Amino acid sequence: MRRVLGTVVLAISLLAPAAAAFAMHGLSTEHPISQVGKLARQLFYGDRDVRMKSLAALRERGKTDVVPALIQALRFIPDGEALNAALEELVGARPGDTWHDWMLWQESHTEIEPFAGFDRFKADIMAIVDENFRMFLRPGIKHEIRLEEIAWGGVAKDGIPALIDPDHISASEADYLEDDELVFGVAIDGDARAYPLRVLDWHEMFNDVVGGVPVALAYCTLCGSGILYETRLPPRPKPFVFGSSGFLYRSNKLMYDIQTHSLWNQFTGRPVVGPLTGSGIVLKVRPVAITSWKKWRQRHPKTKVLSLRTGYVRDYTPGRPYGRYFASPDLMFPARVPDKRLKPKDHVFALRADGHEKAWPLSLFAGGKVVNDTVVDLDVVLIGEAETRTVRAYDAKGRDFEAVAGSLDEVTAEGKAWKVTEDALVGPAGERLPRLAGHIAYWFAWQGFKPKAGLSGN
Repeated sequence: MRRVLGTVVLAISLLAPAAAAFAMHGLSTEHPISQVGKLARQLFYGDRDVRMKSLAALRERGKTDVVPALIQALRFIPDGEALNAALEELVGARPGDTWHDWMLWQESHTEIEPFAGFDRFKADIMAIVDENFRMFLRPGIKHEIRLEEIAWGGVAKDGIPALIDPDHISASEADYLEDDELVFGVAIDGDARAYPLRVLDWHEMFNDVVGGVPVALAYCTLCGSGILYETRLPPRPKPFVFGSSGFLYRSNKLMYDIQTHSLWNQFTGRPVVGPLTGSGIVLKVRPVAITSWKKWRQRHPKTKVLSLRTGYVRDYTPGRPYGRYFASPDLMFPARVPDKRLKPKDHVFALRADGHEKAWPLSLFAGGKVVNDTVVDLDVVLIGEAETRTVRAYDAKGRDFEAVAGSLDEVTAEGKAWKVTEDALVGPAGERLPRLAGHIAYWFAWQGFKPKAGLSGN
């Protein structure tokens, strides 16, 4: 999501008088609000005297259950020193002075539980930003992630608009693409599609049908991860259709389904807030490859590719919305990175194959490499090229493979050539070793959401 540039403007709107804020933004007054809830809300409106009196009352109360609300306030209102002093008094620590510092502290301190009614407080405050956020947050909402760690990403609901059944053109018509540009390549049952990153950087989600299979690419630019999910889950009659909520969790986008408005963790494919929470639903991951447009086109001359006629006015110049973020070693939003084996934004290839999960540093594939490995009881061969972030994984079924000089379209095992395809490795007698699901991601996201899955070859 884009860097938050309007925080000052937002803060001014939040500091409107109470009556005007409730009337204009629809803050819920249907049920009585507890005294601590009223004091917490008064941090977000009224003049400074009202805010300081409310903050003093919360300090004197001496309970840590208001800490999540104070951290929320630290992001939006211009009383940083007073809020920091209150937080330090309540928890006996001062990890830093900024909202970012305190969010990292909060992630580590799961023993801090918010006051009763915090779900309603969170919904009311976020509704000031965008009334549509009430579709996701409301009193009594089911959740399996901490509501206090849900962060506004700087845009409204659908402020980053998903592509739904987008237009495609032939490869010969795609004169807007350069050979070395990166694309997400998807091929199912002979239907090959290219989705350029220059377009997906602006939309972060497509819902499409490829080879007759409904799929969605959930692309978290902050995590460097584009994950292809199958969206038809029997016995549900219709596939899920996803959009971007405007919220983040530990610097990962929370997508939502338009049918139930449940929030989903983009990285795990699970609903984590809303009606579907606890349903046991997990989206199936399908293979996707990042590669250059030239190499994808050579492999799939009949490929279709996204048209720039998306229905939205955007500057689709490569790297336009996130160029500086991609080039920086820093994260834009808070997320802890306790595992220091790699740098937070080092790329890894993440295997997501039916319970067999592991990551490999993309640097292992510099210059084009073949890597043989084992994940629990699964023999895996990975064929990749770091320069284009391209890695494909296959079930090796006990074979060890070697690279062929000058090409990654073919590998050898026991002196015999195997063809590398999107569906399988195809042997000399027609044997097929199936492709395994996986994707590229930043290290911070993998170690944060899959901490038990492991890292190989670092």
